[in-house]
Amino acid sequence: MRITIISDTHDNIVNFKKAIGWIKRENIKTIIHCGDISLPGTLKEALQDFKGKIHLVFGNMDDKRLFEKEEIKNAIFYGQVGEIEEDNKKIAFCHFPDKAKELALTGKYDLVFYGHTHKPWEQRINHCRLVNPGNLAGILYKATFAVYETQNDILELKILDEIR
Repeated sequence: MRITIISDTHDNIVNFKKAIGWIKRENIKTIIHCGDISLPGTLKEALQDFKGKIHLVFGNMDDKRLFEKEEIKNAIFYGQVGEIEEDNKKIAFCHFPDKAKELALTGKYDLVFYGHTHKPWEQRINHCRLVNPGNLAGILYKATFAVYETQNDILELKILDEIR
């Protein structure tokens, strides 16, 4: 199974829709968003034709109250920390790097994804891969996201400008 990991969209609807279009063409059915979408309308518009599930946590630019007022199909909100399991891989995700490191240090997870810094990054803490997919908004760094293949444990960074 392939999972797409996105963070820090910051209301860049053009980039968000381009990434969603690619995700749909690749037949990826699960997305993790590590926060800082900004407004629920951005999420709703980007996902209007997406049939899979999106798991989301809130970042410092997200007002949880605004998202609670909107019905966004296929969206599962977790608050500050999310956790899923796919193909026997335990995955946690959050927005902030310090919290991500704390989660990785517990030894409970195979992967922990986070955002906030906008910089793509990967490191290992014991058996856990700690990963920042970068930012989809293209702020400070190029717009990027990640794709994780659960069965082969392959993680790829995708540069938005290079996908069609």
